Amino acid sequence: MLYNNKSGQSHHDNHDHCHGDCHNIAHNHSHDSHHSQETSHTACCDGHDHSSSQKCDIEDPPEDPERSSQGVKLTWKIQGMDCAHCASKIENGVKTLPNINQTKIIFSTEKLIVFVPKHDGAVIKMIEDKVTELGYTPIFESSPAHHHEHSHSFDKKAFIPLAVLGALIVVSYLILLVNKTAGEYAFIVTAVVGIIPIFKEAIVLTRSGTPFAIETLMSISAMGALFIGAAEEATMVIFLFMIGEMLEGFATSKAKKGISSLAELMPDETVIIIDGKRKTVASHTLKPDDIIEISSGGRLPADVILVSEQASIDESALTGESIPVNYLSGDKILAGSLVVDNTIQLKVISESGQNAVDRILQLIEDAEDRKAPIERFIDKFSRYYTPAITLFAFLVILIPPLLTGADWYTWIYRGLTLLLIGCPCALVISTPAVITSALSSAAKYGVLIKGGAALEHIGSIKMLAFDKTGTLTEGKPQVTDVINRHCSNEELLAIVAAVESGSHHPLAKALVDYVKQQPIEFAEANNRKAIAGVGIQGELNQQTYFVVSPNKIETVSTALNAEDAHTITQLEDGGKTVVVVTTSQQLLGIIALQDVLRSDALPAITELKQLGLQTLMLTGDNQRAAKAIAGQLGMEYRAELLPADKLAKIEEIGRQTPIAMIGDGINDSPAMKAATVGIAMGSGTDVALETADAALTKNSLLSLPMLIRLTRFANRNIKQNITIALGIKLIFLITSLFGVTGLWLAVLADSGTTAIVTANALRLLRIKK
Repeated sequence: MLYNNKSGQSHHDNHDHCHGDCHNIAHNHSHDSHHSQETSHTACCDGHDHSSSQKCDIEDPPEDPERSSQGVKLTWKIQGMDCAHCASKIENGVKTLPNINQTKIIFSTEKLIVFVPKHDGAVIKMIEDKVTELGYTPIFESSPAHHHEHSHSFDKKAFIPLAVLGALIVVSYLILLVNKTAGEYAFIVTAVVGIIPIFKEAIVLTRSGTPFAIETLMSISAMGALFIGAAEEATMVIFLFMIGEMLEGFATSKAKKGISSLAELMPDETVIIIDGKRKTVASHTLKPDDIIEISSGGRLPADVILVSEQASIDESALTGESIPVNYLSGDKILAGSLVVDNTIQLKVISESGQNAVDRILQLIEDAEDRKAPIERFIDKFSRYYTPAITLFAFLVILIPPLLTGADWYTWIYRGLTLLLIGCPCALVISTPAVITSALSSAAKYGVLIKGGAALEHIGSIKMLAFDKTGTLTEGKPQVTDVINRHCSNEELLAIVAAVESGSHHPLAKALVDYVKQQPIEFAEANNRKAIAGVGIQGELNQQTYFVVSPNKIETVSTALNAEDAHTITQLEDGGKTVVVVTTSQQLLGIIALQDVLRSDALPAITELKQLGLQTLMLTGDNQRAAKAIAGQLGMEYRAELLPADKLAKIEEIGRQTPIAMIGDGINDSPAMKAATVGIAMGSGTDVALETADAALTKNSLLSLPMLIRLTRFANRNIKQNITIALGIKLIFLITSLFGVTGLWLAVLADSGTTAIVTANALRLLRIKK
């Protein structure tokens, strides 16, 4: 059953058709086998013609004028790249190689892209050897088309080192309770076991041009603690670091998995018609001008032109709009769309790797590429802090004895004290403690935040952009107005339900469900049949009834009077879809349906405005429907937007102010990736949920204000912890240098600072909703 006709009033070779402001209903009914005919009713727009390219084409991303001068593009799929830190290591490692023009990592699709002066087998091998040396598996992609085979399941082997270290820590504590000396040796062994893999990775990174990565930081910290006898502290720092790395890898592997589910819209096989014979072929082998056949419930494997007379197409996976669209012969339809009713024939018009789904994937990659990678604070800080403290401690040990003949033991002692004070344990632990506490607190109130970077970004946003359907609205049509003429409401609704019963289309189901909620009895109409381009008819008690679009009523009955025409215009101006119920002699009634506002939308938007945030609605729906919803919420809006249009708008705003994109559909994914932060509704598609930086798991917009307050509090908490950790360390660095404090107080200061910042972080667990 089709509503919102996208076809024009005649066949257009250039595939222009109407869209957007179409509120008139067209629908096809598919019935059980005992029905002798297929029932349908169709309608067209209210007199406005628009180019189909405005609503159907997903434009290619703008070409980078510098891209052509970068040389030959080489692409690899990287296996084992399970966190943003891994991506950074690979990018930094490849950058150091000779004959490399540019290197970039597309983390969401696990791609390494390298531009080189020319296609050279030796250079390809050199790059692959470097990636292998860093501990990852490169798979060279010779074809420019998108590859849709992904494996993003989290590697359970990552639990093994953590489990082993945890078991050793427990054993060491038990030994310590029995024998202190033996327990200390046990902790030393445990710390050494834990630090070996981290130290090995630090060596590899140092050789690859990243000498002061977080692995180096951890190695120096742990070995320094061991050197002064603080084996227990060294062990716990290593253990917490490994937990953080594992959790990050788990979260990001799920995030990447969502991107691959976009490719599941594309069928693996397709029926192609060659010389009148049907043959099943692999979808990726399709070429322009191939004639294919898709059955009801099947998805389109390419961008196509409809060959059959008409088709009911569900485009919700691409546009987010829940109402299927009526296409006529000659109209263009996008790949990934779902055939609703009949088996249809279509002509392929897109090249392999260039259809609508591929273009959305490319938009996601481009959006990620444009968004600067966010490096963890500790990694940045360690570039300067770790080498500076190490050098300073070394100079403190050497200079006084060499220049002044001072006692070596005294200055070695002071140097080691400085190294311990300089150990960034509090920094390493405190920031993850804040993040963990914030994520746990958010989860209690129905919000999933994917990592510390997302937490920081959400707290900094100044504007929120919302998709409409399924985000601000319920995402399913509901009856809003019933206006009777020459009969009662009960009689009118019984007639409509009798004619519409048996269909599974969203609007037909909405009409029937609405009637079922009333104390109204009805029986399925007889002799239901379609009136092509007009509507549907059925017989009750030897009387024929019609359910049609208002602008087609004259084909089956008398024209509308001025009062009824005015009523219908008012309803449509309010963003509603209207049908009329009539006999051949007179109008019986008018029924309006609309995708209604969510009950939590208005209070959530009000709270967000109280927090000083601006709001904007971005939707692929028509202007009238968008204006009606935006008016109820008191927010700005942009309507009739394709995924590329949403992306462009988000990028435009993002250059001026931090912005969040809240959506639930695949069509929102590129914009969500390009935004400062993407937030998905819990009822959304897998791609939207996994692409997003945060998800409202309880599917409540009221979670948004709580999320903003929580992340702002967390960001303040992180700044407080950094100030506390660095402030205390600065004080004790000075006192240790002058011999005022010694090793025992240094240990107390370091542990005490860690305890203080951890306690501060735990305040987030007590945040009120």
